[in-house]
Amino acid sequence: MNALKYLKIAGVLILIGLTACRGQRSKVPPIHPNMNMDQQNRVEAQEENRFFSDNRAMRQPVDGTIARGELQQDKAMFQGINEDSSFVSENPLELTKKLLLRGQDQYNVFCTPCHGITGDGQGILVTGQYGLVPPPSYHIDRLRNVNDGYLYSVITNGIRTMQPYAHQIPVKDRWAIVGYIRALQKSQNVPESEIQQYDIDLASMKEEAQQKLAQDKAKKEAAEAASAGAEVTAAKGKQLAQTNACTACHSADGSELVGPSWKNLYGYEREMQDGTTVIADEEYLTESIVNANAKTVAGYPEGAMANFDYLSSNDIKNIIAYIKSLSDRELEESSDTTSNN
Repeated sequence: MNALKYLKIAGVLILIGLTACRGQRSKVPPIHPNMNMDQQNRVEAQEENRFFSDNRAMRQPVDGTIARGELQQDKAMFQGINEDSSFVSENPLELTKKLLLRGQDQYNVFCTPCHGITGDGQGILVTGQYGLVPPPSYHIDRLRNVNDGYLYSVITNGIRTMQPYAHQIPVKDRWAIVGYIRALQKSQNVPESEIQQYDIDLASMKEEAQQKLAQDKAKKEAAEAASAGAEVTAAKGKQLAQTNACTACHSADGSELVGPSWKNLYGYEREMQDGTTVIADEEYLTESIVNANAKTVAGYPEGAMANFDYLSSNDIKNIIAYIKSLSDRELEESSDTTSNN
């Protein structure tokens, strides 16, 4: 009898279960007996809230307050500077293997597109079809000798055409990248006597380097041959200046940017950092484009501009023609030529 009773109960439960399977979608909401906090007297992000005079539900932090865990009093850690605002000389984090591996990972994610795997400034965005302005190599003397705080500041705040990464890379990861950059610099600046202690084929390495130099030379010679005899115009120069991001540092209207303005540059005397003066003629402008650090204008940072020696002679002439067009001296020369004719 008990077995029969249990069979009847089981049958009823099965029947109830089957009736719950409708086999099709229903517009009737499911039973939800425990609402908990499903319905609250609150507002969603971006919604209107008439309680406040500006009707904004999303409120700004109260003036003078800092979120828990966001106090950044340590200038060396969070800004890369000392109390006197000079850059800190050394990384405030301990350079462990774990930190360097983290730096390598983040460097590969954020930095290699422009700076390249080895830090030579030959990333895919520079050498590929995108044609962005190459950043300076990490292996030049200037960047080998800068303080760690300078590298951290550049990552944080950006420089010239490089965007700031403070909103993408956390503070400790920025310092990890700085540590990895230092490791890259050491790896590419090892004395030959030290390399000979290891099982490395120096001859093949030198041969590969010579082959690359030959390829670069052939590429530039081909560009020179292709542009030989082409018309030189200020319009082409303006386009080249925009393509190569010259306009990011040099204005055409006299306004101050990272570098000197091109307005009234050609034909005028400029003072250099060493106290000497030069006339901004074609020779000076050509040298400034090809070897940017040969002379530095007084009042501007030394070594801030990369070399544009990859440009063909015709490209440089076009850019100089554009610079000339922005100068009163060029207008005077053109007027004098017209008068003489």
